[in-house]
Amino acid sequence: MLEAGHRSSPASDGALAELCETYWYPLYAYVRRRGHSVADAKDATQAFFAHVLEKGSLVAADPQRGRFRSFLLTALKNFLADEHDRRQTQKRGGGVRHLSLDFDSGEQRYQFEPVDSWTPEKVFERRWALTLLDQVVEQLQREYHERGKGELFDQCRGHLVGAGPEYAELTETLQMSEGSLRVAVSRMRGRYRELLRREVAATLANPDAADDELETLRRAIRGEET
Repeated sequence: MLEAGHRSSPASDGALAELCETYWYPLYAYVRRRGHSVADAKDATQAFFAHVLEKGSLVAADPQRGRFRSFLLTALKNFLADEHDRRQTQKRGGGVRHLSLDFDSGEQRYQFEPVDSWTPEKVFERRWALTLLDQVVEQLQREYHERGKGELFDQCRGHLVGAGPEYAELTETLQMSEGSLRVAVSRMRGRYRELLRREVAATLANPDAADDELETLRRAIRGEET
């Protein structure tokens, strides 16, 4: 996030695009829950990111000022409230870099969001948390595949956050003793928690507040007030 904000950095554009492509869906879900049509939500989300890419808005996203997700949602709210700027950004669209966002799959995912009693903010918080978890799982998966332990991860990933296949079944598939398998799963969970805490801490003013932020994200997934 810091690298994306430093527009003078050679890697800035790539980091910024990666951030947008990672976290676009929670913002799209927020816009949809505010009552915008599918077409308007697509336009608004794309226009917002075009605005971010063009103006370098993430320069203001100093982690010393708070949570990155809060900054991004506030920026989106301000953008939506300023209809004039939004129209002007859309008119400039021909000369602004647009991202290849898979809105069709995004809308399919949105149909599975919780019931309509959820506020746009709650939908955003929940989807942000789930997106972050997905990113951590993908990172862990890459690590295991790079180490030649891809099959171990693929077979045991269900045990990261819940109940996976029975150990007796996995021992036959992976040709491991149950004791060795349980140790491997324990290490996998430990690495998962380490990566998750690191990812969360990177978006906070005070990395020591990561535990509190993790609890906030857990509550968001459950639909509780955060």
